Amino acid sequence: MGIYDFSARNIRGQEVSLEQYKGKVLVIVNTASKCGFTPQYAELQRLYEKYRDQGLVILGFPCNQFGGQEPGSNEDVHTFCQINYGVTFPLSEKIDVLGDDRHPLFAYLTAQPPFEGFDLEDPGSAMLHKMLQQTGALAGNDVKWNFTKFLIDRDGNPVRRYESTVSPTDMESAVESLL
Repeated sequence: MGIYDFSARNIRGQEVSLEQYKGKVLVIVNTASKCGFTPQYAELQRLYEKYRDQGLVILGFPCNQFGGQEPGSNEDVHTFCQINYGVTFPLSEKIDVLGDDRHPLFAYLTAQPPFEGFDLEDPGSAMLHKMLQQTGALAGNDVKWNFTKFLIDRDGNPVRRYESTVSPTDMESAVESLL
């Protein structure tokens, strides 16, 4: 099974096969509108605008499993992203990325590039690490928080996982190397 075997409903509820992105470089990210990392929408949009003509697609998957930070409806999410960040990259309907109801795509992704931990020299990363350590959520390869990003090459292979505290801007050279 590979990335192109999955599908998801877009923000409007229509089923979309990831096969349509064959030959593209993908950044797959779980998102939330009321998170401290929400401003990453702007960086993701800039990355998308800069490289979409070269074959980059950003796929956002809103999720309400981390601190209830995506409480609205799919329409609320769509409106928020357009008004506040001018998001034009594809968004899915809200999904789960953890637990028994986890979307199969995220089960696949979290079995690929492993969780490598946080850069504890970075204050934001150290704070998130400490919070997750207290809840026991650091164990395993599950998504740890909103805005975990997975970089996928043109052949559909997961190449790298970037945790919430990594800015999309810091992924740019890795994206460029795959384009």
